[in-house]
Amino acid sequence: MKRRTTVISAVAAVALIGAGTATAVAVSGDDGSAKSTANRSSVRVVDDGVSDAQENVNEAKGAQVKAEDAIAAALKRTPGVAVGADLDSDDGRLVWDVDVIGSGSTWHHIEVDPGTGKVLGSHVEKDEKDEDDDPARVAGALKNASTSAEDAARAAAAKGTVTSVDADDDGSVRVWEVETTSADGTQRDWHVDLGSGAVTVDRASSSDADDD
Repeated sequence: MKRRTTVISAVAAVALIGAGTATAVAVSGDDGSAKSTANRSSVRVVDDGVSDAQENVNEAKGAQVKAEDAIAAALKRTPGVAVGADLDSDDGRLVWDVDVIGSGSTWHHIEVDPGTGKVLGSHVEKDEKDEDDDPARVAGALKNASTSAEDAARAAAAKGTVTSVDADDDGSVRVWEVETTSADGTQRDWHVDLGSGAVTVDRASSSDADDD
């Protein structure tokens, strides 16, 4: 259930700091609030001119803040039900993208620095959602679950570095889908049961990989 969004508004203001040594660009998020690109991640990663496996390794090593800690930081900023967290590289900078359904079934997108655990910014997602993504239904299913997104990340950590935790996207919300990266850059997908917290391999994903 990956609900990644992009900032679609234009530049609202540009401020030059000092003698042109730094530039802060303010843009507006989906909720209309100002968001400054000065709040950028402290973690840089090399993602150009390297193999996919090496890129995976670089990102996994750059995530000093674990998935469960990034989720905890996002929930401290915006209380609610965590739907997922993904480690993403944006222009060579690494960020944890965390989705939280807050009060009033509002879907919040929160960015957390994987080096410091600091919340970099957030915005409310106002896109129209289909029936499978209805925030009230998803929040209800996850709120009653014994295994939270944080629990799922901890459970799968024995399989490798967790780089993604998301509620399954088939509308049933029965398991957490977790992606891990091993020391050699190999990525694998796992299911973590919402009730028992048991970790099993995502066989559908494994079959797809075998077919490639």
